[in-house]
Amino acid sequence: MAELTALESLIEMGFPRGRAEKALALTGNQGIEAAMDWLMEHEDDPDVDEPLETPLGHILGREPTSSEQGGLEGSGSAAGEGKPALSEEERQEQTKRMLELVAQKQREREEREEREALERERQRRRQGQELSAARQRLQEDEMRRAAEERRREKAEELAARQRVREKIERDKAERAKKVRLPDGTSLTQTFRAREQLAAVRLYVELHRGEELGGGQDPVQLLSGFPRRAFSEADMERPLQELGLVPSAVLIVAKKCPS
Repeated sequence: MAELTALESLIEMGFPRGRAEKALALTGNQGIEAAMDWLMEHEDDPDVDEPLETPLGHILGREPTSSEQGGLEGSGSAAGEGKPALSEEERQEQTKRMLELVAQKQREREEREEREALERERQRRRQGQELSAARQRLQEDEMRRAAEERRREKAEELAARQRVREKIERDKAERAKKVRLPDGTSLTQTFRAREQLAAVRLYVELHRGEELGGGQDPVQLLSGFPRRAFSEADMERPLQELGLVPSAVLIVAKKCPS
């Protein structure tokens, strides 16, 4: 049974002559399968139907072989010239084989493209997951830093409040009392804000000099400014009620007999 040439077979399968010749030339006339592979891989190329400018024999950097020249010469003459004509049954059988080969190549191409698409999708999902994980780690780091900053600021604020409270408590709990004696000397002592004025007078009487009777005669306590003489009733009142908080200067005088 006579065989169709590769060019005739490609034309028989519906490929344009120019495209079929180009495929055969660019694959070095290595057979119909190589040409079909090229045609299917480049069918969407915008220049697939543009003619070759380089002589076909030099496509692969070599002179065309005698078989290639025969194939090229055959492409310029009538298909099948000098060969026995195929019967209709033979032509149909050969066309069937070629169509089956085309279908097989098409399936292989579709399967390859499907695998490549699946791989691209896997890569896209993996990159998306990595990006999402990186973004989440960044957000967690920022939230952790913000929380640490809030804890630090709160601790500093609490410490500052504590220092203020302690100072207030010290001011309330302690009284720096300076008592000036008639001889010009002075006594300094600390009293609690809630202590009575009588405690100050007692301290003065225990520590006064001979000018005031050596601790025998009672003394009179006076404030410097505004001028005020404290009475016996005042002796029972806390220092804070008498306006002697947080500090005050008292003047000591001999108490006049009534």
